[in-house]
Amino acid sequence: MTDISQVTPAPGPDLLTPDNCAVLFVDHQPQMFFATGSGDRTAIINSTVGLAKAAKIFDVPVVLSTVAAESFSGPLLPQLAAVFPEHEIVDRTSMNAWEDAAFVEAVKATGRTKLVVAGLWTEVCVVLPTLSALAQGYEVYVVTDASGGVSPQAHEHAVQRMVQAGAVPVTWVQVLLELQRDWARTETYVPVTEVVKEHAGAYGLGVVYAQAVIGEHAAG
Repeated sequence: MTDISQVTPAPGPDLLTPDNCAVLFVDHQPQMFFATGSGDRTAIINSTVGLAKAAKIFDVPVVLSTVAAESFSGPLLPQLAAVFPEHEIVDRTSMNAWEDAAFVEAVKATGRTKLVVAGLWTEVCVVLPTLSALAQGYEVYVVTDASGGVSPQAHEHAVQRMVQAGAVPVTWVQVLLELQRDWARTETYVPVTEVVKEHAGAYGLGVVYAQAVIGEHAAG
């Protein structure tokens, strides 16, 4: 039973905040994109870059990782790397990033226990570290539109498997707006609306329209 007298206007503990989460980008690389068939690859790239810019706006720690970058998969997605030009990239041989000591140490160094994860492919390089992190007590939020599998079934079944294990499926815009959460937060208002206009499709056009008709401070 809820004690109405104890109800307050406060955010729930499950919400993502700039202070409680880290964002992990796993294997957004050319070779991995070549075989991605679960959705439009350009849309996945757009969502990935939008998520990266969201993390940067709110100073959320990120971990960038690749697999076999020099021998098979190629470099990190250039548009993603451009958001974090000075950031170290953890390259691995293991398909499961959570079996790579440098990757796990990078995650631990963030000090965060809520992990926002996106990557290619969903059914391998996302599901394996997600299940591994969940098993060690982390909370994991999988950004489904910034991830992709080799087929729609592969992607969907991987998402189902992670959800059954306790992961939470989200989208990149959901993460962005959950971090902002109040349009009165003026220090991030403009950067957030700029990312929305650049990467959020029709929603972004709506912001352009509102700012043109109502004024530059029209809420998103």
